[in-house]
Amino acid sequence: MKKFSKIYTALIILFMYVPILTLILFSFNDGKTTVWKGFTLRWYADLFKDSQIISSLWNTLLIALLASLFATVLGTMAAIGINNFKGKKKILLQNAGNIEILTPDIVTGVALMLMFTLLGTALHFKMGFITVLLAHITFCTPYVVLNVLPRIRHMDYAVYEAALDLGCNQWQAFRKVVIHELMPGMFSGFLMSFTFSMDDFVITYFTRGSSFQTLSIQIYSMTHQRISPKINALSALMFVAVLILMIIINIKDKNQEKRKV
Repeated sequence: MKKFSKIYTALIILFMYVPILTLILFSFNDGKTTVWKGFTLRWYADLFKDSQIISSLWNTLLIALLASLFATVLGTMAAIGINNFKGKKKILLQNAGNIEILTPDIVTGVALMLMFTLLGTALHFKMGFITVLLAHITFCTPYVVLNVLPRIRHMDYAVYEAALDLGCNQWQAFRKVVIHELMPGMFSGFLMSFTFSMDDFVITYFTRGSSFQTLSIQIYSMTHQRISPKINALSALMFVAVLILMIIINIKDKNQEKRKV
C-alpha cells in the first residue's frame, strides 16, 4: 500500500511539473518550434532587449507588490474587525467576504469596469494604472482575511493583556503582540495576493483601459501570432524565482521551529 501511495504521489507530481519542465527545456531551444535544434541562450538575451515585455513585466510586478501590500493591511484590519463581531453579524460578514472569492473573475471584472466607467465620466479620468491597482486590491483583500482570521482565533489574548499590564500602551501592545502573532497569516495572505495578482488576466483586461499593459495582456496580444520563445525564457525565470522564494521560506520556517524546540 505504501509503494502504491508513493507511485501515485510521484505520478501526480509529474503530471503537475512536466509541462513546466518542458517549457524550461524549450527556452534553451535554438529553434522557434517544438523541434529541438540545439542549445542556446539567445532567447534570454533577446528577452532583456525587448522593451515591451520588460515594461509589461515591471508594470505587473509593481501592481502585484502594491496590491499585495494594501490588501495585507486592509485584510488584516478587516479580519480583526470581523473577529470583534459576535453571532449572526460575524457569520454574515465572513460570508460577504467569501462571496468575492467565489464570484467568477469575469463578473468582478465587468462590474469594476462599469463602476470605473461611471466614475471616470463623473470625475473625468481614464482607466489605467490606478484602476488596475484598485481592482487588484479588491480581489486580493478577501484572501488576506481568509489567512488572518484563523490566526486571530488561536491567539492568546492573555499575552496582549499582560503587555498592557507591563506598561505598554494599546498601540505598542497591538504592534508588539497582536501583529507579531498574526504575522504568519499576514505573510501567507501577502504571498497569495501577490501570486493571484501576478496571474490575473480577466479583471486586468476589463479595467486597464487602452494604454496600460501587464504581462498577461502582453502575452495574450502575442497569441494572435506564433508566441515567441522569449516568453518561454521569461516563464522559466519567473518559475525559478518562485522556487527560490519557496526554498527560502521553508528554510526560515524550519529555523523558527528549531528555535521553539
